[in-house]
Amino acid sequence: MEPNDKLIGTLFNKGILVNKDIFTNNVPENILDQIESESDLLVLNSDYVDIVTQPENLVDWYEIDKYRVDSEKDRNDELYQSHLQTFKRTTVTIQNTNNEKTIKQDVTSLETTLDNNSSTFSTESSFEEKPIISSSSVPQINSSVTIVISHKNVPKKYTVSDFAQFFVSRYKFLENILRSRQELQNTLTINRVLGKKERGAVSVIGLVQDINETKNGNLIITLEDVTDRIKIFVGKKDKMLFAQAKDLVFDEVIGVSGTSGEGIIFSDTILWPDVPHNLEMKKSPIEEYAIFLSDIHVGSNVFLPEEFSQFIKWINGSVGNEKQRAIAHKTKYILIAGDLVDGIGIYPSQIDELTITDIREQYEEFVRLISQIPSDKQIIICPGNHDAVHLAEPQSAFNEEFCSALFTLPNITLVTNPGMVTIGKTDTFSGFNVLLYHGYSFDYYVSEVESIRNSGGYHRADLLMKFMLKRRHMAPSFKSTPYYPSHKEDPLLIKVIPDFFITGHIHYSKVANYKGVTMICGSCWQGKTSFQEKLGHEPEPARVPVVNLKTRDVKILKFI
Repeated sequence: MEPNDKLIGTLFNKGILVNKDIFTNNVPENILDQIESESDLLVLNSDYVDIVTQPENLVDWYEIDKYRVDSEKDRNDELYQSHLQTFKRTTVTIQNTNNEKTIKQDVTSLETTLDNNSSTFSTESSFEEKPIISSSSVPQINSSVTIVISHKNVPKKYTVSDFAQFFVSRYKFLENILRSRQELQNTLTINRVLGKKERGAVSVIGLVQDINETKNGNLIITLEDVTDRIKIFVGKKDKMLFAQAKDLVFDEVIGVSGTSGEGIIFSDTILWPDVPHNLEMKKSPIEEYAIFLSDIHVGSNVFLPEEFSQFIKWINGSVGNEKQRAIAHKTKYILIAGDLVDGIGIYPSQIDELTITDIREQYEEFVRLISQIPSDKQIIICPGNHDAVHLAEPQSAFNEEFCSALFTLPNITLVTNPGMVTIGKTDTFSGFNVLLYHGYSFDYYVSEVESIRNSGGYHRADLLMKFMLKRRHMAPSFKSTPYYPSHKEDPLLIKVIPDFFITGHIHYSKVANYKGVTMICGSCWQGKTSFQEKLGHEPEPARVPVVNLKTRDVKILKFI
């Protein structure tokens, strides 16, 4: 019997089906030993072999199989590939201060990519080479940055109660917001609704525990609060309500009004915590500008050095027409929403696509580039999933061990992901609250929320940010991003309503307004990688959103 056939037979006897694609590469000799500890493994393919042979992986094979089956059924490979990268690892060699090499292992994550539609934002402009104008002709403006939210992660041994506290804190905060809504003034707890013997109008607030579709195409939502669970019926005949219900995701907190039945509520209204309608759109008394970058990816072999150099020249007032150079001089805030460098081991075979293969050297090159930015401009930075921090959110505000050069520039403010700062504050003006979030959870919601997927998916960061603002949470579904559960309150809640909500991650710039909140997704400074090409995505790099803080007008400047 051939060795491959023998392996197939052995695994079949263990209840594991084998996809022959595992034999396209050499199968590790110890594969059977590795599989012994994987009691719930039902299928073995080439992707799973990579995971099985990695040490210290704790894998829910049922969950991965669900993603695999869904990807085959819907012909959508993105979420499946994203989930796989959570478990694949790569060995990283790092030079320490004593010139001794230390071997570390970093968990990889998926690099998010884009579809190939054109931008719908029409205020792009390219740059003209002009003589430098004198900086004395532009008024100098003092700038201020105050950190409002930057989380501190305290390592500890986690228990089930830590995760429970996470959800309880989320529920209580969002419940308080929902109870202030006129439509939910007479809200009952779920156990009291279940105890009602007569039919009648009721309202409840709960967390979405499950979502199912009946054979007739209606929806049954299981809602839970701290007292019990109840079924919510949403009929397809009410098209508006049904469309709202189709956008529900696991673990989000909503309010529901309707008519009670026996163990069920027939809903007529679904409400989210949302942003108030009367939010003031603040404007600065001073004409100054803020610009927004993300996903620089220094170290990648498709990093765009010429385009980034053009940006550096512009911010120094060396290129552009007179108006553009005046904007550069009046720019006082540069906010960067993560992925400063390309990192190491972020996706399969990434090492072959790096021009800088040492993580410290990547950060040194990044700092060399941004140190050319005039020191009167405040630079605020949060990390992303390519940066040298843990993947679980909130991500720490960088690690001096790997990027010490980043801590040397006096005009840099480092915050966690997510984090919030206040910019533009004066004696007579309260300033603008800016929420920075890299956007790692975007992948999940593009895949899971039908209305976002059908309206442009990765090209519609505005819909993704609006989705989060309505839910007052940056990752309402527990599966949408790794969590750091050591906080007493859920740190991904949007407790303070921002004036600006800044994201990145998807390599496609987008600008929109929602109830007075200016939503901005940064572009990128990296061309198309092989991983992006595999998924059929096209980045739209070298765009820079620029905001006039006096008028709140936004333009996108194009450097490519």
